Formats: sequence, structure tokens, C-alpha cells
Amino acid sequence: MDAASLRALDRLQLLITRRLDGLLHGDYLGLLPGPGSEPGEAREYRPGDDVRHMDWPVTARTTVPHVRTTVADRELEAWLAVDLSPSLDFGTVNMLKRDLAINAVAAFSYLAGRGGNRVGAVVTEGGPAKAIPPRPGRAGSRSLLRTVTQMPKGTGPGDLAELLDKTRRHTRRRGLAVVISDFIDEAEWERELRRLSVRQQVLCVEILDPAELGLPDVGVLDLIDPETGEHVEVQTGNARFRARYAEAAAAQRGRIAAGIRGAGAAHLRLSTGADWLRDIATFVAERRHLAAYR
Repeated sequence: MDAASLRALDRLQLLITRRLDGLLHGDYLGLLPGPGSEPGEAREYRPGDDVRHMDWPVTARTTVPHVRTTVADRELEAWLAVDLSPSLDFGTVNMLKRDLAINAVAAFSYLAGRGGNRVGAVVTEGGPAKAIPPRPGRAGSRSLLRTVTQMPKGTGPGDLAELLDKTRRHTRRRGLAVVISDFIDEAEWERELRRLSVRQQVLCVEILDPAELGLPDVGVLDLIDPETGEHVEVQTGNARFRARYAEAAAAQRGRIAAGIRGAGAAHLRLSTGADWLRDIATFVAERRHLAAYR
């Protein structure tokens, strides 16, 4: 990696540190603060509580539904499952989806690595997924980001199911898994996501570009599938075609959201046309707020 690239990464990490520390407050900026693994106190059930945490003996004794809380873990082993397949080499606003995915890697490795947590990654560039062993702290996050950005670009189609499977095989203890992808994959990745969610707290970060949701009226467009090289011409001046495209795109995003929700994973959508750092901070703050009342 040349000096200019290293300076660019340093600027990105500085931006993330300053803005996230400014937008999120507290000594422990927990990323998706979870239930932990150590048993805690029993309390009355509240709407929205996970029924898997029901304390049946206490419920039977009191005839009032109770759940068993757990003590939150403060040292996690977090894994990032990073999809950088060729479908992310697309962008029409501020950056490519690939650039946004790398920015998300930098942000979530920083958040997950606070407090001495270990952060590793499994990355696919359009080919077999490669693992980066977990390392602790800010230095580990910096090293991980450099390794991800230095990986050579792939040319074949991505395999999200294989990426999720390999990530699951590397998680040796309960912790956090962050899946960063556009989720545009014909393979049945939902099953692997459910398997990953059995032992891990999972956050799915969906990367998209506004043009994927609706086509502009710009006449004839020559579109190329970056994973297969297939060409197709579309007439964007046709209002009915644009409406059908928007309907199909909304249905696709609905299926993605349903697959993530069905696996019991959290879902964050980042767009190349939005303030991605503020969206991340808002999401994390909302999760912390919800966790505080459970």
C-alpha cells in the first residue's frame, strides 16, 4: 500500500473517531449491547422482550410472566463478514457501494474493538472467502482495515452463503457478527444467516445506491452486470418501465429485509447518497436506548 493510500485510511479513521465519539456519548460505546451470557436477575415480562428468556420457574411461582436477564458481556470477539464482490463496484451519488462497504468496515471495527474487544473478518472479493484473524483494540481495527483494502479485486460472482458459512465456522464463542453486503445474491443465503444467528448477535448492514431503487429519466442506458459481464439496453424514458422497475426493486428489498428479519438479525441500511456515519450513530444510539429499557 502506497503512502497516499495510508494517509487516506488514516483520515478515514480520524473522521470516524471524531464524529462517532461526538455523536455517541459514554465510556463504553457498545455496538448492539446484547444480553450477555452470565445469568442475572428475574423481572416481569414487558412487551418486546425475547420469549426465549422466559423464566418459567418464577413465572409458575408468581403466576406473572417473568424473564431472566443476563449480565452484558464487556469483552467480545466480533467478526465482520464483508462482501466486496463485483456487484458493489457501482455508485451514482457520492461514492461506489464498495467504498461505502469499506467505510462501514472501518466504523464497525472501531465500534466493536472498543474496550479491548477482538475483531476479525471474513472477506470475499468474488471468489473463495478469506479470513483475517481477530486482534484487539484500535491497533487491531487499523490492521484489519488495511488488510481488507489491500485484498485484490475479484472477477467472479460473489457467494454470500459461503461467506456466512465460513464466518460461522470461525466464531468460537458467543459474540457479535456484522454482515456487510448489498445482499444481491441469487443463492439461498437466508439459511446460513439463520445458522449464524443461533450463537451470534448478528447485525446486517445493507449497502445500496439510490439508482437501485428507481431509474432516472435519462433516455437509453447501456447497463453491464459487473459479475457476469452481461449487457442490456433499457429505455428509461418509458414511464411504465420505470414504474415496473421501482416496483420490482421494492419487492427485492422487501425480500432482503424479510430474510434478515426471519433470521432474528438487526438490520441497518446504508446508502451512497446519505450521511452514512450519522445513520450508523443513530442506529447504535437507538439500540442502546432500547436495551436500557429491557
